Amino acid sequence: MLELIFTLEGMTPYGWYLTLVQFGFYSLFAFFQMLSKQKKLERNIPLQTYLLIAVLTVGTMGFSNSSMGYLNFPTQVIFKSCKLIPVMIGSMIILKKSYNILQVAACLLMTIGLIWFTLADSVVQPSFNVKGVILISSALLCDAVIGNVQEGAMKTYNENSVAVVFYSYSFGFLLIFLALILSGTFFPAIYFSLKHPWELYGRCVFLSFTGFCGVQAVLLLIKKFGAVAAVTVTTFRKALSICLSFLIFVKPFSFQYVWSGILVGLGVYLSVIGKNYSSGSIIIALQKFIIRFSSRKSPKISLLDNSMLINIF
Repeated sequence: MLELIFTLEGMTPYGWYLTLVQFGFYSLFAFFQMLSKQKKLERNIPLQTYLLIAVLTVGTMGFSNSSMGYLNFPTQVIFKSCKLIPVMIGSMIILKKSYNILQVAACLLMTIGLIWFTLADSVVQPSFNVKGVILISSALLCDAVIGNVQEGAMKTYNENSVAVVFYSYSFGFLLIFLALILSGTFFPAIYFSLKHPWELYGRCVFLSFTGFCGVQAVLLLIKKFGAVAAVTVTTFRKALSICLSFLIFVKPFSFQYVWSGILVGLGVYLSVIGKNYSSGSIIIALQKFIIRFSSRKSPKISLLDNSMLINIF
């Protein structure tokens, strides 16, 4: 649906206005959901924290929407699947955090797949623009930070997810509105949208509603079945979105898209699996596998016990 909206001729400069409309609908949906459950509006997280979350949310969705004017949809989806890369780099630099072998391998696979996919896009896509890569990379940086901020705030102040959506998107709506007014792009965007009311507002209602439901569904999946199930479903959804994009919208195709997409998908799964294991347990498991495989040719190796395994490498 987002790609369909950007097929409108002249839509490219109005990505931020589209973000404003989306933020408005997200706020309304969350508002009615809060009233249906709590009968009143409650807020536990301080305003300054919500303002920070709002700024990061604006950056995540605004830069992402704006990049659609310069990138094709599959490339954007692949970039958004690689959020782990800036998260890991930032954690290592700022928090001095370490990662196990699987998580490092996941980051490498995603990086290689992302570079390969982008190179393929730059070759086969006549309208490829590096500005789109800069915009979607900026969205990824904001998205990488916002997860840590949201998680910390929700745990510290015991805030529910619906309240976080309502306040962050409401404040974000005001921030985007002020930015559009000050930049002088608000009224040209209104004029453009009035010429295409259904193509913009009608599709945006559907896009916002499905996006809001998707956020709630992912939260429910994580709560009921865990992160692995949630990543499996969202990865399948992204793969299906890419396939539909190539089927519905005419665009150049290269098999390099397929191989690079597989690398990114493997990276996503390795990152999830790696969270459940320490580096030591992974090394021991690999050593046991190598020894069992080698024992078919050399029975003596099978006599080694677990205490000796770690010293082999």
